[in-house]
Amino acid sequence: MPVSRTIDHVTQPPQRGTVLVVASDPAVSDHVRRVAAAAGRTSVHVPGLPDRSAWQSADIVVVARADADLAAAHQFPIHPRLAVVTDRPADVRSWQAAALLRTTRVLELPAAETDLMQFLTLRSHDSGGDGVVIAVTGGCGGAGASVFATALALVASRSGRALLVDGDVGGGGLDLVAGLDTSPGLRWPDLVIDGGNVTADALHHALPGIDDLAVLSTRRDAVNVITENALRAVVAAGRSAGDVVVCDTPRTDGVVQRGALDVADLVVLITPATVRSAAAARVVADSVGSVCANVGLVVRGPAPGGLTAADVAEIVQVPLLASVRPERRLAAMLDGRGLSLGRRSSLAAAASAVLAILSGTGAPS
Repeated sequence: MPVSRTIDHVTQPPQRGTVLVVASDPAVSDHVRRVAAAAGRTSVHVPGLPDRSAWQSADIVVVARADADLAAAHQFPIHPRLAVVTDRPADVRSWQAAALLRTTRVLELPAAETDLMQFLTLRSHDSGGDGVVIAVTGGCGGAGASVFATALALVASRSGRALLVDGDVGGGGLDLVAGLDTSPGLRWPDLVIDGGNVTADALHHALPGIDDLAVLSTRRDAVNVITENALRAVVAAGRSAGDVVVCDTPRTDGVVQRGALDVADLVVLITPATVRSAAAARVVADSVGSVCANVGLVVRGPAPGGLTAADVAEIVQVPLLASVRPERRLAAMLDGRGLSLGRRSSLAAAASAVLAILSGTGAPS
């Protein structure tokens, strides 16, 4: 579709340290500039698209949701420190617009003012690498979060490196789900992170894995203690190396949950297609949404009462990312060799849909 909106230009590149605010809506631009001022940042407002040199030379770019579509349509270059803001509930289309500009930071104002402030005050070398962090949590007990987290990591590892992080000390261990329970390698109790630093290469060498997937699992024969600092160090290592990092996250509040949600680009909430499960997921969604603004829903069949995935999403009040059909052999597979995803696997299709939305190649629901 041709773009018909007028493009405005900034003739002089912004000074170093300046925040470039690209927003055709003056209410959005005023809001962002107030936060920038509070963060001690100078900001320049452009009520349309700027000159490309201004875009590239700005220290930080904050672009409104509608203008992000326009920038993507004009194939503006990737900017290492870019956020998309919206004054409406952040939906999957907001993430799609962000993904086209190769960022996973979508901030809903005014709720995410604190997140925007933190983003604007980050030093340039703290902004992270090109990796993506996805936290997966269940909307209720037995929702299938561990299985879906493993499916996400397996699918991601088909096109690059992936790191699957077990954050649920009360679970049976993700190495079981991935079929790596007899594989050598470190688990959480064995991992020692000196000075809070670790590299992704070291993790991929030390952890059990399959091809480009490394799995940091809990152990069943030892006490598992996961500190927030250790979790953040592992996730930061994967992100900075360009890995897709998937965290299986407990649904109850605690240091592990909050640590994972705080660094996540997207939280995937899993729920079965029943009324009670959806009602429970609504409570969890409200809780995790207070930490990470980007929460999406995956609905798992069967639906004994006939609820559709859209029905469940309406109850939970979270954008629908994908749905998963029942797989008859799944339980036997998990009790045997671990999760294996075939070409016709509904789990694989749902995982691919979530990853495609983040990468900007998939169509939102």
